[in-house]
Amino acid sequence: MIHLHLTFNIIALIADSMSQNPHISVISPVYQSARLVDTLVERISTAVAGLTAHFEIILVEDGGTDDSWEQIQQNCTRDAHVRGIKLSRNFGQQAAIQAGLDASRGDFVVVLDCDLQDRPEEIPGLYAKAMEGFDVVIASRQERQDGRFKRMLSSMFNRAMAYLTETDQDASVANFALYSRKAVDALNEMRDYYRYYPLMSQWIGFPTVKVKTRHAQREDGHSSYSFSKSLKLAIDTMLMFSDKPLRLTIRLGVYLSLASIAAAMVLIALYFTGDVSAPGWTSLALLICFFSGSIISVLGIVGLYVGRIFETVKMRPTYLIDQETNQGDV
Repeated sequence: MIHLHLTFNIIALIADSMSQNPHISVISPVYQSARLVDTLVERISTAVAGLTAHFEIILVEDGGTDDSWEQIQQNCTRDAHVRGIKLSRNFGQQAAIQAGLDASRGDFVVVLDCDLQDRPEEIPGLYAKAMEGFDVVIASRQERQDGRFKRMLSSMFNRAMAYLTETDQDASVANFALYSRKAVDALNEMRDYYRYYPLMSQWIGFPTVKVKTRHAQREDGHSSYSFSKSLKLAIDTMLMFSDKPLRLTIRLGVYLSLASIAAAMVLIALYFTGDVSAPGWTSLALLICFFSGSIISVLGIVGLYVGRIFETVKMRPTYLIDQETNQGDV
């Protein structure tokens, strides 16, 4: 039996060596991180090489202004496992992830940020969990090393998303995850113009599990997500994945109508009891301002949805590729 088991293992290794497609693809969007590219590739290669000899590292340069693309090209020259994709401009992190997913060929695909706060050394743990039959393995960052302000914004964003989308949201979860090929194909079929993968991975509904991982300090520089960019991502995500703001405006309208009826009944009662000696303009002006502001707010929310519809119906691609390197078989 031992010899038979060894024979099967040898056959599996030979079949794996003859396979042209990689077993694992690792995707990392790169933006303004030229000094991290070498370390990123080295640590990913070390972590994945212990799992399989057939892997690819896809670095998607998202239109930065530093030397990130040159560093990616140098790594592609030194290592055939590394593939580079340069977008024509900065389309944003979620679009860069989509570009990597579209280009990936692995049976399993890992997505992680380039700042090395998502530790490549955690990939074997995610892979081991996938071997138990899970199609989506999400990294749950323990003891986050971000600043207090960023953690507070992340907590507020996830609470708002949980309320508006009526789904479970976890502030410890971001982009770091491992997907099976089946899950990647499902995500690629979702051609939403605005994308947010922690929510999309829930929507596809395949078996999902969270794995606790250690969160590291940023190796170099600072986060490219300014407050304005974070706010834009939050608004886009909330509007694209939930119509609850529209339903809340209906509720607001009903409450205002009920309040108006109650106020009218009170004024009528005061009129017949003679407590109203001289009608004033102050209450009327306040009511006009209040209801005008409410109407404008509701129209603004509707306008935001119309704007997102306008962006979607134009059918523009979410990213454009300028250059690619090492697109052959690994």
